[in-house]
Amino acid sequence: MKKITSTLALLLMFITAIGQNAEMADQFRANGKIYVVVGVIVLIFSVLFSYLIYMDFRLRRIEKEVDEK
Repeated sequence: MKKITSTLALLLMFITAIGQNAEMADQFRANGKIYVVVGVIVLIFSVLFSYLIYMDFRLRRIEKEVDEK
């Protein structure tokens, strides 16, 4: 129950934080820098996704080695 409550509280904080930055997003759009922001976010997520795939392959290889022994 405590986990659910804390998760909901964090979700509500996140939603309110998004609503407060509308002016900043408008400014980025007006200056044409929104594409830089989107590019950086895409880059960060692609690196994280690639790292997770790499770790998955390593874990599979280690599991195979352990199973063979």
